[in-house]
Amino acid sequence: MDMPNRPPAARRSRTARLLSAASAAALALALISGAALALPPVGDRAPNARVEDADGRELQLKALWGKPVLIMYEDKDSATQNQALKDAVAKLAKGDRYRRAIAVAAVADVSSYDFWPAKGFVKDAIREESRKVGATIYCDWDGSFREAYRLRRGISNVVLVGKNGQVLFAAEGKLKPDAQAKLLDLLRKEVEG
Repeated sequence: MDMPNRPPAARRSRTARLLSAASAAALALALISGAALALPPVGDRAPNARVEDADGRELQLKALWGKPVLIMYEDKDSATQNQALKDAVAKLAKGDRYRRAIAVAAVADVSSYDFWPAKGFVKDAIREESRKVGATIYCDWDGSFREAYRLRRGISNVVLVGKNGQVLFAAEGKLKPDAQAKLLDLLRKEVEG
């Protein structure tokens, strides 16, 4: 390498280009791996974000505090990513103790459909899906819920907020069995003490 023979300005320029390329590569790796650029940190106070159901009834998350709140944030393409977790939570909720003790906030990212006439069709589809699953599905029309919780688009996001309003668990993408077990254990601890 002939760098020692180059003028100082050329050496600084080459170093700056190398640092810039390394920074860009690190950022790309973080984005691809889903590293901690998103999700609310465990231990932080959960934001009081607002969503509404397909009929326009508003829900502010702080209204659910005092119970553990399991937030499932998905769009139409990621709705099946964590089906195993949904099945496990549904199994837990069959018992009266859990059904009364936990709040599940199923939130659909519908921000891509916040225009006429698509919004009306989406509301109808959300109402139908809510009937099928037997639970209210809330709509994030403007992406503000996603932004408040620092969630990523296009993948399943799972957040558990404790009775005290602090984030106990946050993950994105398809949860591996050990992450599912950890989440369910945290949920049990919140309910059973």
